[in-house]
Amino acid sequence: MTLSEQIVYYWPELQLSLEQTAIMMGISLFFALVIGLPLGIGLFLSNPKFTQKKTVSYWVLNAIVSVIRSYPFLLLVVTLIPVVRFLIGRAFGPVPASFPLSLVAVAIFARLVEQVLLDIPQEIRLLADSLGANKWQYICYFLLVEGRSGLILAFTTTIVSMVSYSTVMGIVGGGGIGDFAIRYGYQSYQYGIMYLAIILMVCFVFLIQMIGNQIAYQLDKRK
Repeated sequence: MTLSEQIVYYWPELQLSLEQTAIMMGISLFFALVIGLPLGIGLFLSNPKFTQKKTVSYWVLNAIVSVIRSYPFLLLVVTLIPVVRFLIGRAFGPVPASFPLSLVAVAIFARLVEQVLLDIPQEIRLLADSLGANKWQYICYFLLVEGRSGLILAFTTTIVSMVSYSTVMGIVGGGGIGDFAIRYGYQSYQYGIMYLAIILMVCFVFLIQMIGNQIAYQLDKRK
């Protein structure tokens, strides 16, 4: 078959794989925002560079994030299969596959959020203190506003990382575009289909990066 005929023949499977990838990405990025952002703020507020003292809470949070980030992803997925089966009732499919992806997304985004906030000038904290801002006001009206451009770039980086991680999930029955490329492309010797899947992923990453860069530029008050 020609490449165009292969595309027509495998189009239903390609659509299904894109839907599975969208489900995995959507769930993991949702938890990255809902859990990763507060976790990153917590890491920053308990960081010795900010508090000028060592706190137990920082070392606990730091250890959790570091372990998840340093754990080999494929082994993490396999290790969590019994946990996912217990929590969700099944271990295969895009929704169960989203569990380990969510853990990694939360850890990556939390660490990036911490680094962005650490780069905010110390003068911002002094300004907040001089205005009598409490901790909640300091976070909402000073930290997040001052670091909004960097936070957008951090979330963009997290999205790009999740695209790469999601390609592995076919090994445990999660499906997705990576599984499509391996199953219908590489293993079936349909290399045109494999390259098509790769091109789609590369184009998606470029698009996300461009959008993230543009939004960050628009929000950057230093321009």
